[in-house]
Amino acid sequence: MLCAISGEAPQQPVASRKSGNVFERRLIEAYISENGTDPVNGEELSVDDLVELKQARVVKPRPPTLTSIPALLSTFQNEWDALILETFQLKQQLAETRQELSTALYYNDSAQRVIARLQKERDEARDALSRVQVTASSNGVHGANGDAMQVDGQGLSDSIIAKIDETQARLQGTRRKRPVPEDWATGDAIQTYEVKNTADTQFTGAKTLAVDDTGDFFLCGDSDGDIGVYDLKQSAFTTRSNVGAGAITSGAWANDKPVIATSSGAVVVTQGGTVQAKFRQHAGAATDVAVHPCGDIVASVGIDKSYVLYDLQHSSVLTQIYGDTKLSTVAFHPDGHLLAAGTSNGSIKLFDVKTGQEMHTFRSRVSPPSAVQALTFSENGTWLASANEGHTSVTVLDLRKTNVLKTLDIGTVVTGISWDYTGQFLAACGPGGVVVNQYVKASKAWEEPLRKAISAMAVRWGAGAKSLVALTGEGGVSVLGA
Repeated sequence: MLCAISGEAPQQPVASRKSGNVFERRLIEAYISENGTDPVNGEELSVDDLVELKQARVVKPRPPTLTSIPALLSTFQNEWDALILETFQLKQQLAETRQELSTALYYNDSAQRVIARLQKERDEARDALSRVQVTASSNGVHGANGDAMQVDGQGLSDSIIAKIDETQARLQGTRRKRPVPEDWATGDAIQTYEVKNTADTQFTGAKTLAVDDTGDFFLCGDSDGDIGVYDLKQSAFTTRSNVGAGAITSGAWANDKPVIATSSGAVVVTQGGTVQAKFRQHAGAATDVAVHPCGDIVASVGIDKSYVLYDLQHSSVLTQIYGDTKLSTVAFHPDGHLLAAGTSNGSIKLFDVKTGQEMHTFRSRVSPPSAVQALTFSENGTWLASANEGHTSVTVLDLRKTNVLKTLDIGTVVTGISWDYTGQFLAACGPGGVVVNQYVKASKAWEEPLRKAISAMAVRWGAGAKSLVALTGEGGVSVLGA
């Protein structure tokens, strides 16, 4: 028989009534006095629960003194006994800790499985919602399963449709006969453009740049929700404010009112630094905004696969149309009857503004496909330029033939593009510089009158194309001119 604690033959063996194990009496009594439990199964144990076992008596030598070798051996024995007791307790604690860790890992695994299942159900629900086919009716809007939806995809009012028709008729009738203004910049003049002025926006992560109809005021926004208006004539920022709705993802001008898209999904209308209206229609970030040529209708797109139209005169939501993929950019046709939306998979969808019906889809022309980074219509009404995230080319699409007219290699990753009012000059920018391409109508050829090594996130034309304003990668504004 061996002691369950020391693993050696006991001098005074006793057995536990609780576990049935054999112990050295002095070791088990010392353990009971400290812990009061059986060292094997942890049950309560007292000295009365010990049963003495009989064995052949071993005659012990007389107690040695500390100056002798036997005394040293006895001391070592006592130290050994204490060490064995401590080791035994550590083993027990290790076993308990392993059991607790195993239980915690089991619960963690179960929680992760539940979270994964819920996320899958959420994604399936979002996908199903994005595929709902909506049709307008006098009593609301009905999905493919017949369930009524009171907001999504509702038809536009007669007054809004009349405004869209009136705007299209007014602009379309004069577009082809409209001459180039006499004081407009020429390709030769643009060749001489140099940096004339710079200004620090003092913004964090500024990416947004939008110009108003006069070409004199430029809207900037950053990742902290701050916006500022740069006055080209004064060469300074005249207005600064915070919209309090998350990072600024895009901006546009509705007459004299800046319209902002934010990462929280809110679309904010401001004037003079004061918030005039705030819409929260998107389930997720609003990625871009655009203003209709009439100036009273605003469109926004978001990662929830929808675009939303707003009426600024009455601060109301007109309609919300869902698609089958996330939307990254949006632009109105110069006549206002079409809306172009860039997607996360690189395709561009054209919608009828009045009905919300998808008219055509331009498939991605870049490899590998990536989200549409920038989108802009030419004022000639027939061309649409686009740039994809992470690519160095700008694609010019012909709306009449629904095919690619021209692919322009910019030589740097393109982050922003902008047509001038006459449709002659297409500016593009990126970390590698600012480039202007010109379409010469007489020779039906493309030329490159300007290339400047200015790292820029966005670029816009000033009044008369006599200046080019770039939002630099460092968050500053650089003005190029003759």
